[in-house]
Amino acid sequence: MNDSVRFEDKVVVVTGAGGGLGRAHALLFARQGARVVVNDLGGSAHGDGANASAADRVVAEIVEAGGTAVANHDSVSDGARIVEQALDTFGRVDVLVNNAGILRDKSFHKMDDADWDFVYRVHVEGAYKVTHAAWPYLREQNYGRVIFTSSTSGIYGNFGQSNYGMAKLGLYGLTRTLAIEGRKHNILVNAIAPTGGTRMTEGLMPTEVFEQLKPELISPLVVYLGSEQCQDTAGLFEVGGGWIGKLRWERSLGVGFDPHQGIAVEDVAANWQRIGDFEGAVHPQDTPESLQQMMANLQQYVGR
Repeated sequence: MNDSVRFEDKVVVVTGAGGGLGRAHALLFARQGARVVVNDLGGSAHGDGANASAADRVVAEIVEAGGTAVANHDSVSDGARIVEQALDTFGRVDVLVNNAGILRDKSFHKMDDADWDFVYRVHVEGAYKVTHAAWPYLREQNYGRVIFTSSTSGIYGNFGQSNYGMAKLGLYGLTRTLAIEGRKHNILVNAIAPTGGTRMTEGLMPTEVFEQLKPELISPLVVYLGSEQCQDTAGLFEVGGGWIGKLRWERSLGVGFDPHQGIAVEDVAANWQRIGDFEGAVHPQDTPESLQQMMANLQQYVGR
């Protein structure tokens, strides 16, 4: 990474930073000059238990390398306490990396409420709690960068991960809305969908592939998204194995019908091929843009 991307006057909070992706993010932010709050409850990949040593070890690594960091052992469900520690220790907060997560994989017909609710609480509610606690400070200082961690399981679906996929794509919905609300306050919000070799993915892919998916190959994107240099917002990026790509929504041109006459089921059936034809597809950037084709169709029939 270019050394001009620096964070000497910035404070970065990384959740779930006791290992895997979060650890790699925290180490790189510190290497680039940030003061880092290393948050990790220290539970298992399934969310069981707690162990303060995970965050403490990462802080020790940062300090040994000449960086500045503090450990936080709170659950992301207590997001206000994480932000409070950043403010008490360093006096400010500038960048949030919502990375903490767990897995409770199970096919949908075997899913129980506990597995569904717990994944939601850690991924969605936890990210909400941390971000909501920091948001007033980011607005007041007219600066902030927020990165959410989505997943290809949410974008494309994945067997046995209905709870995880729901949570991860939900975070992108949050990303899009906060990007709109934060823009005028210079708060930029993006999301990544990483593929990394961590304890959450171990055993899910061949060993030779797992070993190449180093978390350190994901962190440069996260650090750039957290920098002043980055001016993108509302983006979603797949990243892993030394590759980065940006995603966008795509929609067919669709078929317009006369709203005064209504639409019969047979009309839908007769036009099904055209409805799903992506030739000349459009890429709406926001809700007003997404409504343009519908409004144009209505306009054809105004006054008729």
